[in-house]
Amino acid sequence: MRSKDPVKRVIMLTLGWEDLPKSWSIYDTDPLVRIVEPVPALLVETVDGWVLIDTGFNKALIEDIALRRRFHGDFYEIRPILPAYDKDPLLDALDRFGLGVDDLLCVAVSHLHNDHAGGLRHFGASGTPVYIQKRELEFGMFDSVRAEGHGFCRVDFDDPKLNWKLIDGDAEIAPGIGAVLTAGHTPGHQSFVVTGSQDRDEQGYVFAFDAGDLVENFDSELAIGGYIDVEPNDTLEPIRRLKSIAAEHGYKLIPGHDPRVWPTELERRYREIL
Repeated sequence: MRSKDPVKRVIMLTLGWEDLPKSWSIYDTDPLVRIVEPVPALLVETVDGWVLIDTGFNKALIEDIALRRRFHGDFYEIRPILPAYDKDPLLDALDRFGLGVDDLLCVAVSHLHNDHAGGLRHFGASGTPVYIQKRELEFGMFDSVRAEGHGFCRVDFDDPKLNWKLIDGDAEIAPGIGAVLTAGHTPGHQSFVVTGSQDRDEQGYVFAFDAGDLVENFDSELAIGGYIDVEPNDTLEPIRRLKSIAAEHGYKLIPGHDPRVWPTELERRYREIL
């Protein structure tokens, strides 16, 4: 019997970590205070197939010395941490659930920072639809010099074979999965609302991604520390909007990088590259 719920399963993935100043996540925090935050991604099984949201780092840009120096060496003292796997972190995560890049209904990215868009390179050949906000891709492609200074790696997403599906504002991207424009962290950042499962008595979720990294951003309505073309206090509007959506539907609100929220059970198998 076909499930009446559009979403069958939600799997939260941790594809690595970042050791960084907490001030990147909480504006005006002491820059000497550091925190290790997970690199998040989602697998969502819908009635039409599997959806991947965000793709982690590009491993080659970390392991190659020259590329690491260019893309990670001086970027806000953020040090990437990769899993200790032979394969790419994303490919390994998909493999753990019996999936490959050709098995996905579609992919979506919250934004094009290097810790979220690094796995897009796997999807050019497959032709998998990739959902992104129009203004985010425009910034990454047509203002690429400035974008690189903000943590974009154009090599991650500048592939003419990628099957972009451009969104301009809020939109449904797959059964039970909605994109919500939450610009501020980047010009076209988007968060995601995932409906719950009545079949299994599960609540839905609001996944903030980098609209708010930590529980503190939402509980105390604290501005984020990483933003482009806005003022710090402008980042509170997306935080309040996501809180309102979660409250209206009774959904659980998930910050983007909180180590208390994202899975850590494989932490001992991970190794630090930088």
